[in-house]
Amino acid sequence: MKLISFVSLPLYALDQLTKQFVLRWIDPYAARIIVPDFFTLVNVTNTGAAFGSFRGNNTFFIIISIVALVVVATLLARKRQPDPWRDLSLALLLAGILGNLTDRLLYGHVIDFLLFNLHIRYADPWPAFNVADSCISIAVVLFIIHSFWKQKSAG
Repeated sequence: MKLISFVSLPLYALDQLTKQFVLRWIDPYAARIIVPDFFTLVNVTNTGAAFGSFRGNNTFFIIISIVALVVVATLLARKRQPDPWRDLSLALLLAGILGNLTDRLLYGHVIDFLLFNLHIRYADPWPAFNVADSCISIAVVLFIIHSFWKQKSAG
C-alpha cells in the first residue's frame, strides 16, 4: 500500500494536473514550442491506444483498462514476499492506467500533450504522449529488465 500512496497516487495526480493545464492553456490548434525543433506542448486527443493505433475504440479501451486496473490493484494488495522491482512496476502501471482511464471516462478520449521531435526516421516527430503513458512505458521496461534479471539469477 505504501507504493500506491507514494508512487501511484502522486503520479496519477501529476498526470491529471498536467492535463488540466493543457486543457486550460493550450489550444488544440496552437502548439507551444518549448525547445525549438525538439520539444513542443500540444493538445491532442486520442481515442485509441499507443501511438494512436486502433482509433475510435474508446469503449473497448475503457473495459480493458478496468480489467487491468483490477488485476494490477489485486497484485499490489496481495500479501507476499516483497519484490521491489515488481512492486514499483505495478505501482507505475497503476498510475498510468488510472490516468488514461480517467480521461476516457471524463472526456471520451485520452489527452496527449508532450511532443518530441527526435529526428528519427518514421518517428519525426515522436507521437504525442502524456505522464500516464510515460508511467506505463517505464513499468513495461522495468518488468522486462526484472524478468531478465530474475531469469539470469535463477539459472
